[in-house]
Amino acid sequence: MEQRGVVLIGGGGHALVVAEALGESAEVVGFFDDAPDAPLRARFGYERLGPLNAIPPEIEAYFMLAVGDLALRRRLLAGPLGGARTFGITHRTASVSASAGVGRGVFIAPHAVVHAFATVGDHAIINTGAIVEHECVLGENVHVAPGAVLGGNVSVGRDTLVGLGSRVLPGVRIGVGCVIGAGAVVIRDVPDGATVVGVPGRMRI
Repeated sequence: MEQRGVVLIGGGGHALVVAEALGESAEVVGFFDDAPDAPLRARFGYERLGPLNAIPPEIEAYFMLAVGDLALRRRLLAGPLGGARTFGITHRTASVSASAGVGRGVFIAPHAVVHAFATVGDHAIINTGAIVEHECVLGENVHVAPGAVLGGNVSVGRDTLVGLGSRVLPGVRIGVGCVIGAGAVVIRDVPDGATVVGVPGRMRI
């Protein structure tokens, strides 16, 4: 298997998961993070290449976003990473349907499921044990957190967090820049920028 050199953007907890998932498919050549003692350096010994504001305008290696904060990810994508070559990873224990569409730079974590004819936008995170059911459409930079479940034909707008262990009923539409709280059950459409908490989900706009 041909290995590629990958620069990770971020060195915190999410970066640990991404780095471990890369396995034999790529070689981590270093990472950018604002913390000199970032966990990625302490745990794996990878070289810190500098703070986030030192990311060069053009990265020669492939890069993968390895920060969990969606607002920070968006700023990085709008800045130095806009035209860079991206690398995505699907963990060997994940299940991705052959009919699903997965964009650039997507991270699909251990035991996650992406079902038939689902579409996952660029730089999304489908985290550990999350389920994206049939015909779902996820925008760019969406994070489906560990244990979250999206029923069939759910739509999620870009830059939205679907929190830990939450549930979204089939056919629901969630807007751009939303936050679905941990454990929430979303039973109706959610407008842009809203936060949903509780069971059943209640909106805080």
